[in-house]
Amino acid sequence: MKPNPARNLWTATEPLHAVVYFAPEPAAAAKHVGLRGWWMGYFAGRAAPLGPIGPEPVTSMFFGFAPGMVARALPDAWTFASPGDVLRTRVEAVEAALTRLLGPDTVDELVTLLEQAVAACQFDARPLAAAWSAVPRPDRPLARLWLATAVLREHRGDGHVLAAVASGLTGLETTLTHIATGATTREQVQRARGWTDEEWSAATENLVDRGLIDVDGLTPAGAEVRRTIEETTDRLAAAPLEALGPEGVDRVLELATPLSRRIIDRGGVPIPNPMGAQRP
Repeated sequence: MKPNPARNLWTATEPLHAVVYFAPEPAAAAKHVGLRGWWMGYFAGRAAPLGPIGPEPVTSMFFGFAPGMVARALPDAWTFASPGDVLRTRVEAVEAALTRLLGPDTVDELVTLLEQAVAACQFDARPLAAAWSAVPRPDRPLARLWLATAVLREHRGDGHVLAAVASGLTGLETTLTHIATGATTREQVQRARGWTDEEWSAATENLVDRGLIDVDGLTPAGAEVRRTIEETTDRLAAAPLEALGPEGVDRVLELATPLSRRIIDRGGVPIPNPMGAQRP
């Protein structure tokens, strides 16, 4: 299998970002600021740079979640805490989590490289990445590290949404084709994305009717759709890698991989998980 720098970069850095979803500090910070329940903290925290936004655009941008699940969190979240307070406490909390999990390691070189990659990102039709790129850069290394990974992962994620929509899939259909690859399971994903059994069945039947999945998983046509989506996602994520160059990418992998492994090995990110983050 030929090397895939875009996928390798995501694999090496995603656990550094994913701490925000699994470590106890961000959840505690969301509760302390007034948000009600873990999922309200998730939707408000991830969307906070966009301002007091409602459920419809967030459902669109987040792509894989059931509309009703998003609507149970937004816009109510903003009656308990302002987007600014949510954002500030979120960054502080994930910095505390990284400090606990990584210890005194110096991350200055990795931060410099990741911020170089962020500077090369183009944000056309990438609303989440654009919003996170506008967050003022902290002056603390671990907070800067996390913010850089946030921009890069949302940049890649926005591109993935564009690729899936261009291939004619909805958010749920994209999830179902991903499950059909064997990468994750219905049990891991359905409840975490809020879909009812009826919605799940209807989307499954639609994909069967289109010849993309069957009882064994992806059909050849479905596998081609997934291949196109992944290749397009990687292509749309190429600008940061081009800015780093091959040596810079290799250096990021060298620096980030042991940190991400430490986070996972110390329980900061569970494997497997609904996000698909892996141990590099």
